[in-house]
Amino acid sequence: MRRRRRHKDEERDYDEADLEVGPPKDHAAGPTAVAVSMKRALEHMGVVRTAETLLQLNQAEGFDCMSCAWPDPEPGHRHAAEFCENGAKAVAEEATRDRATPEFFARHSIAELDCHSEHRLGQQGRITHPMVKRPGGTHYEPIEWDEAFALIGDQLNALDSPDEAIFYTSGRASNEAAFAYQLFVRAFGTNNLPDCSNMCHESTSIALQESIGIGKASVTMDDVYQAKLIVLQGQNPGTNHPRMLSALEKAKQNGAKILSINPLREAGLVNFKNPQTPRGMVGPGTDLSDMHLPIALNGDLALLQAFGSLLVEWDALDHEFIEQHTIGFELWKQHVTDIDWDVVTRTTGLSREQITDAARLLRDSDATVFCWAMGLTQHHNSVAIIKEVTNIALAQGNIGKPGAGLLPVRGHSNVQGDRTMGIWERPPRHFLDALAKEFDFDPPRENGYDTVDSIRAMRDGKAHFFLGLGGNFVQAAPDTDVTAAALRKTRMTVHVSTKINRSHLVCGDTALILPTRGRTEQDVQAGGPQFISVEDSTCSVHSSRGPLKPASPHLDSEVGIVTRIAEATIGDRYGLEWKKMRDDYANIRLHISRVVPGCEGYEVNVRRPGGFVLPHPPRDSRTFPTHSGRAEFAVSPIEVLQVPPRHVILQTIRSHDQFNTTIYGLSDRYRGIEGGRRVIFLHRDDIAALGFDDGDMVDLFTHWAEDDRVRCAHDFRIVEYDTPRGSAAAYYPETNPLVPLDSTAVGSNCPTSKSVIVSVEHAGKYSAECPPEASQDEVGSDRFHKATPQPKHLS
Repeated sequence: MRRRRRHKDEERDYDEADLEVGPPKDHAAGPTAVAVSMKRALEHMGVVRTAETLLQLNQAEGFDCMSCAWPDPEPGHRHAAEFCENGAKAVAEEATRDRATPEFFARHSIAELDCHSEHRLGQQGRITHPMVKRPGGTHYEPIEWDEAFALIGDQLNALDSPDEAIFYTSGRASNEAAFAYQLFVRAFGTNNLPDCSNMCHESTSIALQESIGIGKASVTMDDVYQAKLIVLQGQNPGTNHPRMLSALEKAKQNGAKILSINPLREAGLVNFKNPQTPRGMVGPGTDLSDMHLPIALNGDLALLQAFGSLLVEWDALDHEFIEQHTIGFELWKQHVTDIDWDVVTRTTGLSREQITDAARLLRDSDATVFCWAMGLTQHHNSVAIIKEVTNIALAQGNIGKPGAGLLPVRGHSNVQGDRTMGIWERPPRHFLDALAKEFDFDPPRENGYDTVDSIRAMRDGKAHFFLGLGGNFVQAAPDTDVTAAALRKTRMTVHVSTKINRSHLVCGDTALILPTRGRTEQDVQAGGPQFISVEDSTCSVHSSRGPLKPASPHLDSEVGIVTRIAEATIGDRYGLEWKKMRDDYANIRLHISRVVPGCEGYEVNVRRPGGFVLPHPPRDSRTFPTHSGRAEFAVSPIEVLQVPPRHVILQTIRSHDQFNTTIYGLSDRYRGIEGGRRVIFLHRDDIAALGFDDGDMVDLFTHWAEDDRVRCAHDFRIVEYDTPRGSAAAYYPETNPLVPLDSTAVGSNCPTSKSVIVSVEHAGKYSAECPPEASQDEVGSDRFHKATPQPKHLS
């Protein structure tokens, strides 16, 4: 079915008539993935650059993928093409031959650029010069680096307090840049270091820290390969970390069973056609999930407690581990024994028989790996959910033994490394003590603002300066209109970026774009060629070296930009040697080795092929650095979302043609969507009950009672999909305007992007009820003024 519909007063980058809906695929990767990867690479980079980059991607002496943080195989066990389709797209986006020059910015005002979709903006190429929007200006114009740094330093030093500045970090900054960044920020005098982890795995970090003493994965790649059972809960590996499918395939070949728990039955949970094997290219591929539970949104806590109840009933427990290494078991045992099965089945949307069959897989496994991602971390009760995953692992002794453990799958390439290097608004005391000893100054001890609190601070006039080291803050954050308005209230916004994104168009009085070199590019400083280092999801730290000449001679590295901002702001305060760190990154790594736990001998270890693995006491020795010195069972009441009539629970998701807020294209072929993004996936019975037909155009509304504000997102096409009754899905960032800023997870303050209660109405029916600032198609929507199809590049 094809429907033609225009926005009320504006046009789009693509026409709704171009949006095609077909049947979802029942397999991931395969020959199509190879073809798409190479097509995108060749279109953006050409033959020579494609060969120069992709053959070095994720190799021991090459560069690390700027996409997901899935671990690399050991050196000697890597394929010549050690990348996935989305990794190739990420490289093509960064290594593109297209350029956004000062002439481009002179031709297009900020207001004009803001009328284009995120996809269209990303197609304009690499930014070649530092750019400034001065107070009252309508365009960005070029600026010399020294003047840009002076403007930043003057603005920061004019603040009444260091706490009036926000220093955000995305997950792609290197360890060296992250360490220098947090050092500068703390020397400046604040812990306002929000990062993208605040919006994704913060619930994981808090829950695991409290349960086992460390907020990271407790497994290695070998554990995944050796597992008897792998539980995939709240994640979609086929789209979000496709190289994981190769590891799952290997585990299956070694005899593992896989239990998938997810509202949508995603292609990557069903069958994998490995493009690096004959069976994957021309054969049937590998069937992955032995069982799939189509759980209703926010039913995970109830399901996990039902698992616990059955394991207790069957005495499928590791009593020796429980007695020697844990506390709180008896209280947890009593709690899960007393669960109400009517509440469980109603909350999960599953039958008792389905849950029991799945629990038998847990019972029969003596080595289980538990994997999860955003599907568990972005609910009001997410910290409790992650603690319940941990409870199940502890009850069966599945921590600190081969083939078992906890594996939160990180979605950004170095988000875990950034946290290890000190990018955190709530730094532990031991880290601050080590920093004070190394640099002979006392860093601030009070907690800073996380992402949500940073937006509140800018909104309320408590913060006046914003610096983003990478990322696309306004598109990644919740409550898009509120976030955009908050940024526009600041005196200065600064973004360290490679390409144009929406956040550059949401300006403070003064706005700066500081263009940086990317992972694909050579980094030569006064001390010679440099390399950087990153950490993956399994605590492995390794080096990265880009092969390409930088996109412009006017670019600087992340380390160079951070240290020059520091020089312009605090100078030689505390005797910090910024130039020395910039000239040779080995000097940063020397400081890291003396400050960051587990990084002793950093310079030597990170130079080894494949790098080194950070210590992890629960994994390495079954010791738990918690307050009690033991792993701690937690007791959490089951939370039942109250959904009003004619409402559904919405989860925001990625398409297969995007990574985080970067939109590569308009194809989500695994779900059968081509040529558009404004779709909402609904169960056929919900479509009928709401009075719609498949293909109807609708508007989405959420009413957040705490601020009595209606939030809107317009013109979404209904797509019938295999999802539980009452559970809907739609792509972000288009639906981020529906996520209230103050709707966050208890304990972690993580936005509840997987538990958004929305009403669905015929398009245009109630638009007058939406406040003017929200009734427009929100910042970051697919907007375009001209009526005719346009080329991807602006003239």
